[in-house]
Amino acid sequence: MQQLSNIRNSKNGKNKIIDIFVKNVLFFLAILSSSFIFIVAGVILLKGITPFISDNNGLGTVNFLRFITGNTWLTGEAFNSNLYSIGFIIISTLFIAFLSLLISFPVGVLTALFIAKIAPKKLAESLRTVTELLASIPSIIYGLFGAGLVLKFVYNLSALIGYQSKGGNSILASVIVLAIMTIPTITSISEVAIRSVDKEIIHGSLALGASPMQTNFKVVLAAAKSGIFTSAILGIGRVLGEATAVSLVAGGRRSGLSFNLLDTTSTLTTTMLEGMKETVGLDYDIRFSVGIILMVVILLTNLILNTIKKKVGHVHVK
Repeated sequence: MQQLSNIRNSKNGKNKIIDIFVKNVLFFLAILSSSFIFIVAGVILLKGITPFISDNNGLGTVNFLRFITGNTWLTGEAFNSNLYSIGFIIISTLFIAFLSLLISFPVGVLTALFIAKIAPKKLAESLRTVTELLASIPSIIYGLFGAGLVLKFVYNLSALIGYQSKGGNSILASVIVLAIMTIPTITSISEVAIRSVDKEIIHGSLALGASPMQTNFKVVLAAAKSGIFTSAILGIGRVLGEATAVSLVAGGRRSGLSFNLLDTTSTLTTTMLEGMKETVGLDYDIRFSVGIILMVVILLTNLILNTIKKKVGHVHVK
């Protein structure tokens, strides 16, 4: 008995040592992975504040207030100037994001509802696979699709109504491409949320005399609204962070705010992407400044949407 007790104690001691070792390894990996966000943010902040505190090789410091409120991005004096302003670009970015979500959100949610509750099992599985494939397609593919097809559509539409379009490059083209990109993401997440609705709620609705369609729209969507709203948050995050696809269809507007859907436009991400070449100095550093503003915009947008989500996320089914 004493020997058995010693063996058990020995095994317990080894298991504790292994547990402690594994715990410490996992803790180290968690710290390592989470530290990357601070490293990335630190580098962007360090480079991004340089234009506002240095002489920029004789060009002078960039005025921060003018930078975030102005409506001109380096025009007139080409690259021998510190005239960088992104006020109109910030508004254009939010405008495009809102319009794209206005299209992709209802389409994505209704598609998810069809896959989860209406479509036959085999068709639902096929559509689910297609949606997952669409969500995994690289953004450059969507950009090429936009450049090859969407631009032609917008250009022909402009000609039809007698408007001179810049080859189709426009707000409308950007919105269409971004909407197409975000529909699979919204659909996938919303579909999971809809399938997770308690069947007792559905059966109760049907037992009270509601039709399957009434149950789907008034009960299922209401019960799944927290998860559906999460899909909108992730969708808007992808829209705000997309650069490559939008840069191929936006047109690269350099001054003046326009809400005309057929006018060219720019976003914060495309502005960063278009100048990140072999350039150095102010024109290079200012892209990091735009990155800081983009991070702030995304952070504030997520905070606002999460606040709204908390208010609408509770289920009240009548």
